[in-house]
Amino acid sequence: MPVQAHPKKTSDDLLDPDRLVRIGRSVIETETSAVAALASRIDENFVAACRYMLACDGRVIVIGMGKSGHIGRKLAATLASTGTPAFFVHPGEASHGDMGMITDKDVVLALSNSGETDEIITLLPLIKRLGLRLIALTGSPASTLAKAADVIIDVSVKKEAGPQDLAPTASTTAALAMGDALAIALLDARGFSDEKFAEFHPGGTLGRRLLLRVSDIMHRGDEMPSVTEHTLLSEALIEMTQKGLGMTAVLDKQGRVTGIFTDGDLRRKLDAKVDVHTARMGEVMTRNCKTIVEDHLAAEALSMMEKFRINALLVVDGNGILLGVLNMHDLLRARVV
Repeated sequence: MPVQAHPKKTSDDLLDPDRLVRIGRSVIETETSAVAALASRIDENFVAACRYMLACDGRVIVIGMGKSGHIGRKLAATLASTGTPAFFVHPGEASHGDMGMITDKDVVLALSNSGETDEIITLLPLIKRLGLRLIALTGSPASTLAKAADVIIDVSVKKEAGPQDLAPTASTTAALAMGDALAIALLDARGFSDEKFAEFHPGGTLGRRLLLRVSDIMHRGDEMPSVTEHTLLSEALIEMTQKGLGMTAVLDKQGRVTGIFTDGDLRRKLDAKVDVHTARMGEVMTRNCKTIVEDHLAAEALSMMEKFRINALLVVDGNGILLGVLNMHDLLRARVV
């Protein structure tokens, strides 16, 4: 009998929703298992690696090829942004001149799943000649790289994600997770504060939240709308319109804050049939209003506004003297929100 050919799978077969979901979940489960297995390997070797990097007078030089190189670049960036001076050196370029970037005060962190990457193995005699400490993140503790290393951190995995067990997936995830563990352990050992992290990330949202202060964005001087308790409401509305902040501070003769009046207050007073031409600010203002001091973080001002459901804050000194005003739009422009 003639052999019956198997029907060729169509694109519709390959894009079967159930199959896609099954494969996606399988990948997540495999990589989750690989990362979970690392917990038991946070041991004396991990501690030794941290000690070498903490004692380093130079920088941590991260090397890796291919996918390990991509993980290495990310790890070098994470180390540098959390207080451990580090940068990535491409092993192929290192053997063609970039070894000149490495000094005898540095520590080398090498990533290679096989531990037999040619470009890294070529560098081992040069690393030893410089007398550098070598930390290996490898999936093969018996490899050439591991044998040359001062510290071996085992990031081996049982299998890669995917039915063919070919593409670096679980192994790169494991290396990334272990690298992050090293970076955060070093961060803690250095006493790296939130403020220091913000200084390293001034352009990011976190940096703005941790560095930007009320004094940096508040309105000062002639920009501040202010009236007294004896000012007519109609005159106060002109002041509010001219300054364009949707509010005005109410002050005593010494310049101390006694209250605030906002657009919201105006709507409520109009509903109550208050005569804007005869009412004075002392009758309509909100007393005991919320204030903040200028050296507080802008993020604290935002927190107060959200907590008390207000859109403006008056900035005062220790004696209650008005120094500035701040509204939600200022925080939005500063991208604190």
